Amino acid sequence: MNLKLVKLSNTYRKQLFDMMDEWYAYQTDDEDDRTPGAIFAHDYHDFDNYLSTIEIKVPTEKYVPGSTFFALDVDRNIFVGAVNIRHYLNEHLLNYGGHIGDGIRPSERRKGYGTEMIRLALLEAKKLGIDKVLMTCDKNNVGSRKTITNNGGVLENEVKQSDGEILQRYWIKL
Repeated sequence: MNLKLVKLSNTYRKQLFDMMDEWYAYQTDDEDDRTPGAIFAHDYHDFDNYLSTIEIKVPTEKYVPGSTFFALDVDRNIFVGAVNIRHYLNEHLLNYGGHIGDGIRPSERRKGYGTEMIRLALLEAKKLGIDKVLMTCDKNNVGSRKTITNNGGVLENEVKQSDGEILQRYWIKL
């Protein structure tokens, strides 16, 4: 596996469109399937606007600054997923979101990309000065749980959400 994290640029326009087209065509009942939310927040078809809004640079009451990376399979020259690293936690992220949101495109799941993508994201988090990373996932999301624990995640607790689902909170020391 030859995976690297890249920042979005005009160089990767085709890779982005291929991945996003697949993701939107994928039919699922799981509302949380489209993660990280940062890559779904704006219309990627308006590429210039998408490129300028993919990262939050100035904090607001609701959002903290974040860095978005795309996981490039170098050998095949395709995006296999994306990861968003929040530079710090506000109260909502501390309770429900964590430092890192990630997702693997549907056709590339269960191939080990998630574990490697998170390993690389943790290196980026360390560069940002984050020494302890919080990651969360739904209790029934076995793939996310394995990805987190494969990278050293230690379960702190479980939180019942308003929809009745159980959210697991894991910490990873860097």
